[in-house]
Order: sequence, then structure tokens, then C-alpha cells
Amino acid sequence: MELERLTPKQFERFQTFIYDCCGIKIDSSKITLVSNRIRRRLNAGAFADFDAYYQHLTSKLGVTELDSFLDAITTNETSYFRTAIHFDWLKNEFVKELLAEKSAGKREASIRVWSAACSSGEEPYSVAICLSEASVLLRGWNIYILGTDISESSLATAREAVYRQRTFRDMDPSRVNRYFTESDDTWRLKPNIAQMVKFKNHNLMKPLREPPFDCIFVRNVLIYFDRQSKASVIDNLVRSLVPGGYLVVGPSEGIYDMLGMLTKRAPFLYQKP
Repeated sequence: MELERLTPKQFERFQTFIYDCCGIKIDSSKITLVSNRIRRRLNAGAFADFDAYYQHLTSKLGVTELDSFLDAITTNETSYFRTAIHFDWLKNEFVKELLAEKSAGKREASIRVWSAACSSGEEPYSVAICLSEASVLLRGWNIYILGTDISESSLATAREAVYRQRTFRDMDPSRVNRYFTESDDTWRLKPNIAQMVKFKNHNLMKPLREPPFDCIFVRNVLIYFDRQSKASVIDNLVRSLVPGGYLVVGPSEGIYDMLGMLTKRAPFLYQKP
């Protein structure tokens, strides 16, 4: 018999489990959506019902299923150059500022950018394209771009760097032609751009074990966190910024009143003192 959806009690169990894993608070209005996504994992693993799946997921054996479960629950839509003004700032004002600091002897010839919760890679690759287009100005600079996500399957897609047409809806067609090779209705990112980005698994609720960054993108993800989780993530992000580094935030994150430790430079841009 086909399971219709989680009972309120079952949903509450999964809701708590998801929150404990990654700080994401799933609203009760999403019970049908969550039921549908969990049902796919039941079918993939031949579990009898929601309770049997929950028992497996929370057992020692469940560690092998955890990534697939979180991927099913948290996968989000993304695209290249989403919110273009952010990338215009990166390519122009940000690069010019770094060049001026280097000229004044205030920094080394290096740039470090982190795309937090990068999903299938469109955001960090957009950063790579921008910095590649500024390569004449940045000749000889060490450029390090990191994309992180909690989902290994999303990271696998990012590393493969093969995309469908819909992800280019915010991208100039000339850029698509310049940086991608088309084959059988898919587009592969050219190696010279793909190799600019490194990927690793990371939970935003935990500190990132990396040297600090000049710029961190965190967009279209914190909308799913409650205020307590947002505060923890923000603390981790700010700690990962160099003094004077920038945090680029999405328009719907709901964190603007929580960034008092940073200086607001634009509606989407905050700088660490």
C-alpha cells in the first residue's frame, strides 16, 4: 500500500532530526513536501514504512544513508550569475580594492573566496568566471575559490561541472558560449575555469577548518534556518573572514538585524572591521 504522508508525530521526529543535523528548521506547512521526499528514500532502500526508515536513519547503520537523506530534504534550485549585481561588484569594485591594497603594500597577491552552501557549483564557478575575466589585472595572483555543501551528491555534480540549459537563465549567452562546451543538450564547463574551484563537504553549523577568506558568499540558504541556527552560522562565517573581508548575503536570508558586528556597505554587502 502506498504511504500517503507522515503523521504529525512522525513529521516532528524527522523535523527534530534534521534540525539537530544541520540547523535547518522545516516548517510544519512542508509536511507533504517532506513526506514525498522521504518516500523516495523508502523506495530506494525498500523500507517498510516511515518508522522503519527513521529507526535505520538514527541507528549506527544510518550513517551511510544520512547524506542521501539530507540531499533529498535540502536540495535547492540555483543558477549561474543569480543576482547579477553581486558578481558585478566582485569583478569590479572588489578586484579594484584588492589591487589598490596590493599596490600600497597592505596585502599579498592572493585572493580567497568561499561559496558557502554552494549546491551544484553554479555560484563558485560564477565567481571563477568573474576572476578569470579580470585575469589581466590579476596576472601573477594566487586565486583560491572554495565551494562547500553538506550534500555529497550536490558536490559530485559540482565537480563534474556538466549542466542543463535552465541553469543559464541569468547568464549572458555570450558567456555560455565562451565558457561551456555543448553536447547532447548538456553544457560542460571548460577545464580552465573548473580547475579554479575546489570543493569539500561542510556543515555550516560547524567552523570551517581553513585559513580566513577575503570574501564569503552565503545566499539563498539561511532562509531555512531559525534564528538560533542563523546566529551560529553567522558566527562561524565572520570568524572565517579576514579583517576587512566581505560577506555577500542573499536578499531573503533574514539576517540583516543580526550583522551588527559588520559594517554595511550595500544592501547585500557587509564588511568585517
